[in-house]
Parts: sequence; C-alpha cells; structure tokens
Amino acid sequence: MNNVHRVAENQLLLLQNGAAYFPRLCADIDAAQHSIYLETYIFASDEAGRMVVDALRRAAERGVVVRVLLDGYGSAEFSRAWLADLTAANVQVQWFRREISPFTLRRSRMRRLRRLHRKLVVLDGEVAFIGGINIINDISKHDRFSSPRLDYAVRLQGAAVGEIHSTMRRLWGVVSWANFRRRGKEIRRLVMERIKPGVPGIKLVLRDNLRHRHNIEDAYLKAIDGAKSEIIIANAYFLPRRAFRLALMQAAQRGVRVVLLLQGRVEYRVQHYATHALYDQLLAVGIEIYEYQPSYLHAKVAVVDGQWTTVGSSNIDPFSLMLALEANLAVQDAGFAGELRASLLAAIANDALRVGDGYGVTRSWRDRLVARVSYGIVRLLIGLLGYGGSI
Repeated sequence: MNNVHRVAENQLLLLQNGAAYFPRLCADIDAAQHSIYLETYIFASDEAGRMVVDALRRAAERGVVVRVLLDGYGSAEFSRAWLADLTAANVQVQWFRREISPFTLRRSRMRRLRRLHRKLVVLDGEVAFIGGINIINDISKHDRFSSPRLDYAVRLQGAAVGEIHSTMRRLWGVVSWANFRRRGKEIRRLVMERIKPGVPGIKLVLRDNLRHRHNIEDAYLKAIDGAKSEIIIANAYFLPRRAFRLALMQAAQRGVRVVLLLQGRVEYRVQHYATHALYDQLLAVGIEIYEYQPSYLHAKVAVVDGQWTTVGSSNIDPFSLMLALEANLAVQDAGFAGELRASLLAAIANDALRVGDGYGVTRSWRDRLVARVSYGIVRLLIGLLGYGGSI
C-alpha cells in the first residue's frame, strides 16, 4: 500500500498494520519541527512502544513541544520507567480518566466507562495519522498467532489536518483543566479554540458525550441508506443497535450486496458470542458474513459503492457508539476507496471463512443458547448503564 491519493489538495496514504504504520509514524516524528500531539487508547510496553517512545524523546530533546494523552484504562500498564524517561525529556504526558472501576454499573458512575479510544497523531499541524492502530505490536506473545492483527490507519497531509489538530488541542486543554494543571491563559485558549472546518471530500467524524453523541453512527447510516450496489464493513466488535441492523437488512433487500468481515477468533467471549445471536436474521436477507481467521481482526473500516470510505477507531458496538471518545475519517474518493476495497476483498478471499446460510440451523442447541445468553448479558449491561432497549 504505497499509493498516495489526492483529495481536495490533500494527500492520503492508506496504511495496513503496524509494519507500514510505525516506521512511517516514527519518520514523521523525527521530521517534526514544532509540535506533536498524540492520543492513544493502548500504549504498550513492547517493541512498538519502545520505537515510538524513543522517537518522541528525540523530538522533545531537540525542542519540539510533545504532548501525549493516554487512556487511563487501556494504557494502565504503560512502563513507569518509560514515563520517567519521557518526563525527563520534557514530553508532557496526561491521562484520560485514570480512575478505573469496570465493575461499577451505577449510572451515576457510568462516566468511568467512558474511555479515550481515539488513535490520533498530529505533527506540526500539517501531518496527521488517524485509524484503529494502537501503539502495540501486531503480533503479541499473548495472542498465540503468527499472523498480525488486521488493522488500518490513514496518513493525511494538507488543509484537512487543521480540524484534527484543533480537536486534539481542545481535548488536551479540557483534560489539563480537569486535572487542575496549568490553569493559565494557554489552557483557556485551548479549551475555547474554535475547531477548524473540514474540506470537501474529507470529514473528521467524532463521537463524544456532548455535541457528537451519534455522529459516527449517523455517518454509517447515511452511507448505508444511500448505497446502490455494495457495502463492505470490516469491524472487530460488531453488535449494532436495531436501527443499524435494519438499515443493513433493508439495503440487502433492495439488491445491495452487503458484506461483513467480522472477528473469527474469540477475544472477549461474551461480546463474541453475542454477535453470533445476530447472524440468523442477517443471513436470512442475503447478507454475507465472513469471519477472519489468521489472528484477531482489529479493523474499523467500511467501503460503500466504491466511493465512500471510513477508517477510524470506532467499533460498531454499544461501548464505542454510546460511551467512548472515538474518531473516524470519512473520505469520498474512488481511488482511495478502491485501494481499501481491494485490501478487504483480499482478506476475505484469503483469510476468512464464510458463514453458511444454514449457520443457525446447524449449530448445536448449546451454541445457540450461549449466543442468546451472551446477547442477553450485553443487553442487561447496557440497560444498567441507562441505555435499555438500544440493541
């Protein structure tokens, strides 16, 4: 994947997996002259993390302002020694909601489950990275697989970076304010800074708990409702609410080819088997379902009619669409869409198994029971969080 696509005078480069992502990211960090903003859910203490930490430290030591925002849950095991190294080099590190209480289900404490799930980097306000790739090795010693996770990111250069930059600067200011750090003019300016508008053909789509609660889901629904020939969705954790499923089913019923590439390996058991509870109704209307086999699927991407694409951090499940801070890039361009489509079709052809039309019938009663119970558990959890009946 080396094709640079030009959209409204912006350059877009599709990056698949860490093998393409981390060398390019670190090269751009090494080239940065003024500022670096980085947000991630997971910053692992492994070889990939070491590579990025070293690049950030080098940048700070040559006078670049480096600001790193880590999620308090996803990056909870970030190396204390590395943190000390970054701090010594004048890298500014903050944590998004470091308090962790995953088993607290009272609505008044639901905010603790609202995670920073975005994966964003902006360098000098001119180059950005956005996608689903955390700072972690593609192949973990804990995964038991020899193949890397399937994931994507986009390197963006041009005027469209301004909107991403403004968004990251604002969140940095909000977190600084919330953490009672540097309550000076700079923080007030960051919090009040106006978000720069997007450009034609490229749109930053956010999900948060204030002004953008449904933006990512709405972007998907608009694209699905307007689809004329084909919808391809690859998503790691697929458990959409009824309105989303209905939109896909209606598209299939009007003759649109609908293809889902989903997780084939069991990572989180309840969520995995809850997805299986949806298979029968989707298969019944002709939706094609494929399960990725070589390793974990981590992609959060889609292509519609070979024109519209989205690449980002948001899963299609209640936790991404109702709780987390997410960021997707939506692109309207045939060339970019064609490259992502070709990559997804290759993964489907070479690395996935199709779920047969008789999937629900051939499963044992135990498998069907597990799927229904898992789905019920997720519904109960969402209900306890105050979103009853949403899925």
